[in-house]
Amino acid sequence: MIYMLLIKKITTVGLAVLLSATFIHAQNKQSGAQTLPSGLKAYTEVITSKAITSKGLFTVHKVDDKYYFEIPDSIFARDIMAVSRFSKTPSASGIYGGELANQSVMRFEKGPDHKVFLRSVLNIINSPDSSKPMFKAVQNSNIEPIVQAFDIKAINKDTSGVIIDVTDFFKGDNQIVSISPARKRRLSLSSLSSDRTYIESIKTFPINTEIKTVKTFTAISASNIPGSGPSPNPVIPAAQEAGTITLEMNTSLVILPVNPVKRRMHDSRVGYFADDMTIYEENSQRSKQNIYIVRWKLEPKEEDIEKYKRGELVVPKKQIVYYIDPATPKQWQPYLIQGINDWQKAFEKAGFKNAIVGKEWPENDSMSLEDARFSVIRYFASNIENAYGPNIHDPRSGEILESHIGWYHNVMKILRNWYFVQCAAVDTAARNMKFDNELMGQLIRFVSSHEIGHTLGLRHNMGSSSKTPVEKLRDKNWLKTNGHTASIMDYARFNYVAQPEDSISRENLFPRIGDYDNWAIEWGYRWNDLNDEADKKWSNKIIIDKVKNPRLWFGGEGQTPDARSQTEDLGDNSMKASEYGLRNLKYIMSHLTEWTQEEGDRYENLTELYNQLIVQFKRYINHVTKNVGSYYETFKSVEETGDVYEITPKATQKEAINWLAKNIFETPTWALDKNILNKITAPADDAIITLQDAALANLLNTARMNRMVVASARDNNAYGLDEMLSDVKKAVWSELVTKKPTDMHRRNLQKSYVNKLSDILGQAKAKPAGSITISVGSTTNPDIKNSDIPSIVRGNLVQLQNEIKVAVGITTDRLTKLHLQDVAERIKEALNPK
Repeated sequence: MIYMLLIKKITTVGLAVLLSATFIHAQNKQSGAQTLPSGLKAYTEVITSKAITSKGLFTVHKVDDKYYFEIPDSIFARDIMAVSRFSKTPSASGIYGGELANQSVMRFEKGPDHKVFLRSVLNIINSPDSSKPMFKAVQNSNIEPIVQAFDIKAINKDTSGVIIDVTDFFKGDNQIVSISPARKRRLSLSSLSSDRTYIESIKTFPINTEIKTVKTFTAISASNIPGSGPSPNPVIPAAQEAGTITLEMNTSLVILPVNPVKRRMHDSRVGYFADDMTIYEENSQRSKQNIYIVRWKLEPKEEDIEKYKRGELVVPKKQIVYYIDPATPKQWQPYLIQGINDWQKAFEKAGFKNAIVGKEWPENDSMSLEDARFSVIRYFASNIENAYGPNIHDPRSGEILESHIGWYHNVMKILRNWYFVQCAAVDTAARNMKFDNELMGQLIRFVSSHEIGHTLGLRHNMGSSSKTPVEKLRDKNWLKTNGHTASIMDYARFNYVAQPEDSISRENLFPRIGDYDNWAIEWGYRWNDLNDEADKKWSNKIIIDKVKNPRLWFGGEGQTPDARSQTEDLGDNSMKASEYGLRNLKYIMSHLTEWTQEEGDRYENLTELYNQLIVQFKRYINHVTKNVGSYYETFKSVEETGDVYEITPKATQKEAINWLAKNIFETPTWALDKNILNKITAPADDAIITLQDAALANLLNTARMNRMVVASARDNNAYGLDEMLSDVKKAVWSELVTKKPTDMHRRNLQKSYVNKLSDILGQAKAKPAGSITISVGSTTNPDIKNSDIPSIVRGNLVQLQNEIKVAVGITTDRLTKLHLQDVAERIKEALNPK
């Protein structure tokens, strides 16, 4: 959700150099005794009558306080995924039970001197044909690290495997089955305290073995380090008071398939998470990256293949199942399940019925929430206002194996705040500090669907909402059919464009699984028995056909200057949509005191929701600003017509500047209601001053300016930097024309304008830090020294200086005159620094 969601990429060498060794043992047929290599014990000497044995992926023996793995020969050289999760964590650590601690791929191998080696499998490199010389070249060029060596303690009874002692390995701090370095830094962990660390249990199942451990580390809280200064790490009471942290962890060892499932190659026109492998082919003149999507294995049963090919819906071989953490409050569990089951219709587009289902956690002691065979929505008692949807996948193929969605209790708080400031003007049920269960339940349902989408492999599609015409967001009949955005994977949130007079029902204020989501699932999960080349041709053909429908466009994560792809926005025109949004904010503002009242409240509610209202206003400002100096990016294949990159129309960019001039550069007095401000803030801070300064800084950043300069060189009709600065100057300095006194907010804004342009001149003279290059796609500050930017900025300041000189002589308002004299001096210093 809500932020953006995290997937850790794992890589593995597909073909390793195996160290081989021969373990010679023979059975004396007459005596029944084993002839053992030197140093090895008889099986019964190691696995004694005291052993408690369980069989599964590994046969696990517990003898007194020792744990042994019996590794069959069939497991050697097989890829095994190790997924380590926190089960219990210290309070206030910011990490919760069920969250991922580390993941890796490993492989057991027989080594010399009666050893078993454990290798970490690091890189995905492959040569597909083992009969060709290139296969051997790949083998000869790559070797994986050995992370552990185990002594073989015995050979099993039927000589089909070996026994190793894994006690110290799992009790120790071995990164491959423990905590990642990043997590250790976050928790300020130091050395492992072995006397307070132990194995709680090891349970084994047909395809996985689960190891639960309790680990204690020494830990120094950053706040206790003299001179450490501010720290991004949390102050953990256990570290601060006791100097130690104890964690309960669960590591799942899951065997990966012998033959990875068929991959679907990634395409930038459909938004899936992806993994990759470097391929060396005999007839290729270069290596290539095979990038493939991350998805669940979904295929028809053998007896249903012909039905499936005829277009009939079939039940898949294996259903995708998500369980609800039993710690989840009962009233929310049905809504979480609904959010999961809402995806069933999308899978029908791919030819499968009942492909996905949400279930309550069964009352079954043999199941564990940390077991990697089960996908779970974990509920965290946390004040974090978020939820996230990761997945664990086979790095060789992209096959999703399981997912543990993180659901923080306080996600309800942020949902309440969003819905209040976006929809309280329309939905009367939102005009309260506590929503009824049905409203909050439906909000939870929508977030559940969004997070499940991530665990199905789908990335955010921040451009989806831009394919809805703004006026359609007020059309209840259109909304009933189409929804307010074509993808629940967008951060479109709620329909803030709808006005009170439009009579839009609640269901049409909410996001829901839409046309793009159905299409993305159809493309990613449609099964076929084609080979890779034929599958790629099928994929390209169907994408070209489908993306002719603009509602099926994938607009990316919103990280580029493309103004169509933004977070938290709606509609195909940011200015029109934000204008409607402001109407609703003003209406809510006029009722804010009334709607936030609760008995005994000391204006905490009013403070919180006023701040949220200002945050929403800032979102509108940012949506509009992104149109300036932007370009459109539409991925295409060579078979499609049109350009990939298009400069945003000049008229659209000027419309954005006009909106900013009217709604933020002109002081928004509606947000300065003294009846509210005098109850929630001392007369020392001013949110609007901060907002105006931030809006100007966003607009006048050098990356945006650079794009405008380059765009003008490419297209003479583009909106150029000189024209943009001229338009902004007219908006910010309108009093130079009207001769009216300048109020406090405008004086601050005008000083900010001069300071920011002066800073740009300073950047042009400064030596750039590192090798920074100018790029049209740059989102950071480029080296502007040799560009047109300082020339245009200087010219703008000179012109402003001349206009101010005239205004000073005719201004009668004292504060305005002092202000203009001050600004004139600042410009003089910027143009002629000492």
